[in-house]
Amino acid sequence: MNTPASQFNADARRVSADLRHRGIIRTAMNNYEVVRDRRKAGFQDWQGARDLAARTKCETISHLDTHLEQFARLLEARGTVVHWAANAQHARDIILGIVRGKNARVIVKSKTMTSEEIHLNEALENAGCEVVESDLGEFIVQLREEPPYHLVFPAMHLTRAEIQQTFQRKSHDAPSDNPEDLTMVARRVLREKYLQADVGITGANFAIAETGMISITENEGNARLTAALPQTMITLIGIEKVLPRLEDLALFLPMLAVMGTGQPLACYNTLYGGPRQPGEADGPEEFHVVMLDNRRTTLLADAEQRDALGCIRCGACLNVCPIFCNVGGHTYGTVYGGPIGSVITPHLRGLHEWKHLGYASSLCGACSETCPVRIDLHHHLLQNRRNASYAKPIRWQKLAFQLFALVANRPRLWSLTTRLARLGQKFHGLIKGRALDPAQAWTRTREIQPIARQSFHEWWKERGK
Repeated sequence: MNTPASQFNADARRVSADLRHRGIIRTAMNNYEVVRDRRKAGFQDWQGARDLAARTKCETISHLDTHLEQFARLLEARGTVVHWAANAQHARDIILGIVRGKNARVIVKSKTMTSEEIHLNEALENAGCEVVESDLGEFIVQLREEPPYHLVFPAMHLTRAEIQQTFQRKSHDAPSDNPEDLTMVARRVLREKYLQADVGITGANFAIAETGMISITENEGNARLTAALPQTMITLIGIEKVLPRLEDLALFLPMLAVMGTGQPLACYNTLYGGPRQPGEADGPEEFHVVMLDNRRTTLLADAEQRDALGCIRCGACLNVCPIFCNVGGHTYGTVYGGPIGSVITPHLRGLHEWKHLGYASSLCGACSETCPVRIDLHHHLLQNRRNASYAKPIRWQKLAFQLFALVANRPRLWSLTTRLARLGQKFHGLIKGRALDPAQAWTRTREIQPIARQSFHEWWKERGK
């Protein structure tokens, strides 16, 4: 049976051996850390900013119920309809109900990873709607019928030539592989769709409890058009995206831009507080906000790992992860790849089926070191490994550790085993790499260190004489 773990292993072997693909990703990542670190210097105290961001997120998560109630109450006071979705199916049903109520046929979407999490596009298309991604990167991978590759850069894995070929095949309009020309092709298509759209769907980067407003950060202006032109606007947002105060954006907006793209600030940062009010020139006539749980409260109940809910989806941990850079974003098989995805996916989609992601790490700690809100990512990966072994231990592994404990707790047996292991290692050297080698699956990519000719205990005993 093809499981997520077996698929991950197969894809990881294939992609890591593709030197061309790895070259594309490394080229894309080449200047990221240099630009990011230069922008970080713009903060008076970067480590202090991380501490403040972590404390703010900790405060939010610790009083999530209070902040959510305040956020929803203030939104509803301005005419917004707030929906609470317990899981992915519930969220899809809510959105489909709104769309059907409007007899919508064309839907434009700005970038929202939460909609990828619940497979919203597929549900809308099955209901007979045309769904158009308006973010350029998302638009490209949608044409290719692929999921996003990266939290921030959906089409990172594609060259300009591949994008040109995609446009030629799908829209028959790609005069060159010049980025500006390709952008204009997408613009011509998308502007027409904006005018046709009955419903606009957005995500949100933050939800401000103090004012009852959502905050959307972007670089293309597509989210503004998605919110302004259609008569009905739907925002899908995870319940963990709340911030207590409006002033918190003064820290989180530049932090998101610096860590996500190396910018001092994203080009467009917009706050939405409700449908079009009297006297306003544009905006939706109806505004719906869908608050998604989808097992986030399960993670909230885990005192050890709940800080993972503080993630601001900047993608910085993916950019510095050696595993992500070698196996690629699609290999993870889930919308949230890289270290943060490996931490939260077992909580969101089931520990036993997704426990292999805990091992998709070198545990180098680069992810924890770079996380702007100080999520202890590499330790959480270890905790996921431990939890998986406790929840449903692998029989042969359990037997192996029991045998090890039996030997390790008996000095004479340990000494005898060490002597026998030296002989066994010499014998293994004769058959290494052959069909008879019982450890060839391990030794094919690893070197077994030779056992010392003399243990410390033996050396000490000999010295004493």
